[in-house]
Amino acid sequence: MKKAASLFVVVLSCIQLYSQNTYVFFGSFNRDKDTEGIFVYKLDTIKGKLSKVSSVKGILNPSFLTLSSNGKYLFACTESKTKNAGSVSSFAFSPKDETLTFINSQKSGGENPVYLMAHQNGKWLINGNYTEGSASVYPVSENGTIQPAVQNFQFPEGSVHPDRQDRAHIHSTVFSPDFKYVFMPDLGADKIRSYKFESEKSEPLTPTVPPFISTVPGSGPRHFTFHPNGKFAYCIEEMGGAVSVYHYENGTLTPVQRIFTHPETFKEEPESSDIHISPDGLYLYASNRGSENNIAIFSIQHDGTLKTVGYQPTKGKHPRVFALDETGKFLIVTNAGTGDAFVFKRDAQTGLLKKTGKRVKGMKSVSSVQIKKY
Repeated sequence: MKKAASLFVVVLSCIQLYSQNTYVFFGSFNRDKDTEGIFVYKLDTIKGKLSKVSSVKGILNPSFLTLSSNGKYLFACTESKTKNAGSVSSFAFSPKDETLTFINSQKSGGENPVYLMAHQNGKWLINGNYTEGSASVYPVSENGTIQPAVQNFQFPEGSVHPDRQDRAHIHSTVFSPDFKYVFMPDLGADKIRSYKFESEKSEPLTPTVPPFISTVPGSGPRHFTFHPNGKFAYCIEEMGGAVSVYHYENGTLTPVQRIFTHPETFKEEPESSDIHISPDGLYLYASNRGSENNIAIFSIQHDGTLKTVGYQPTKGKHPRVFALDETGKFLIVTNAGTGDAFVFKRDAQTGLLKKTGKRVKGMKSVSSVQIKKY
């Protein structure tokens, strides 16, 4: 009996330890460098609760965050929504101390940086600048230092909407699953731009032929993701309020389907934002802002097409970015309009979401979230 009790204690201790090594990083439009800009929380993966462990001051408007593949470094779009400014910044994360330490910053190569992604080899970083419609490529040193940009691509042309699409607006920069290509949804030009990426070259990006695929005029492609099997790609359209599905092979996108992120009864202007797929590849999630403030849930069929499952309110306003943990058990959404975040537990069978834990508040206009198990 004593042995059984001891074994139970050991198992319980292991479970509790496992539940305490997943960290959540939040960025915010703090508008003031003297206030907190990045927040670090610990996720209890048993109960789904978040507890704050540290934060960072001294940076302005970190609008988007991404992590190196090994989790040692956090990269941020900084000085976003700041006139005549824009930068990308690097931080070292210590799970032992649960702290972020600033390393350095570089100019973003355009105003209002909104997205960045690190190469899996840890040697490169690519960011997209919204306002000026450009993208920059940076070498990254082994210690996480971002070197000056070696390439900067400026895109002038817009599309059909006179106000929203007066010029190009790069809204994300996404590596293909094999990291040999980069895709850049351009909200302003209604294009998904594509580049070949050769990591060993000093200037790794070269345009593909053709250099882009056009989307529906006025749709405003925003964020982009790949299915875990690498055969399908999905783009959420901010202005069109739809997800476009593509077959993917060797840098080429072939349109398959376009499905709206809201019911047919919805007649207002859509404002869709973020898109992610569960690690099991069975469900796709897409966030809607504006008057909807929800996450649309789709089941993914064998041919990559989508079927609507339902909608989950985000419990706040303006869900700009959300993320799934690597187990697919939890989804965390940021509500920029209400300055809060919520943890949802995901039903792996149905794909549906259920709120768990308490509202995480106190983050001014929370803008981004990343989750990493250490």
